[in-house]
Amino acid sequence: MPLKLTRRQSLTTLLAGLLPVLTPHGAMARTPLRIGMIGSGHVGSTLGQLWSRAGHEVMLSALTLREAQERVEELHFGSAGTSHDAAAFGDVVVLAVPYGALQQLGHTIGPVLNARPLIDATNPYTWRDGKIGRQALLEGAGMVTQSLFPTAAVVRAFNSEDMTTLLAQSNRPPPRMALPMAGDVARALTMAGWLIHDAGFDPVMAGGLSAAGLFQPGGPAFEARMDADDLRQLLGVTGDSAVERSLAARFAAAQASGGR
Repeated sequence: MPLKLTRRQSLTTLLAGLLPVLTPHGAMARTPLRIGMIGSGHVGSTLGQLWSRAGHEVMLSALTLREAQERVEELHFGSAGTSHDAAAFGDVVVLAVPYGALQQLGHTIGPVLNARPLIDATNPYTWRDGKIGRQALLEGAGMVTQSLFPTAAVVRAFNSEDMTTLLAQSNRPPPRMALPMAGDVARALTMAGWLIHDAGFDPVMAGGLSAAGLFQPGGPAFEARMDADDLRQLLGVTGDSAVERSLAARFAAAQASGGR
């Protein structure tokens, strides 16, 4: 069923419960990932907090090392580094900066990434991101991000909802809220799906990177706030992709073995 929560209601829920996160079932929690977070603002700190509580290792970065260290001290989780450090640290790297910063990051950290999974949690806005923002809204952010990081296995995910909503809805009783993802590399999609799961949500495969426009600003699934069945119906997908079948089998096996 659709989750009809306003941002104000989501914030109220957050303040009332202050993120009573339940540790999710999942094998990834028993084999922690190293996550390099490019950015430590609202997006980076929110996702980092959810994944840290699920047992993953998070390195936060900022414009300067000192700023990253201050954020780690303030947030009480993870380690601090430069963007180069975070890119080298992560089994998976997450973009959590304004979209307009991606061009420069493509030059500075792109060569470090090689073919590793790169989760793009950013959103383009013309009023903030200028020409590259307009290009991403026109051509699709997934395709433009991939062109900026040509060797990386880009997955668009965690950009479809406001972080306040994610904090409020993480690990809600079933049916859990679903988050869409899109990408062209199965291994990277599987890793992103696990991280969606470990953050407290159900992953829904929207398709290849060309489908990521469906849940960027202006797309029909942007801020949809739905469970998996309703989100699939909105996206016009069946849930029968190889990635989703593989993830479902692994989630079931982890839960049967006791998970965490």
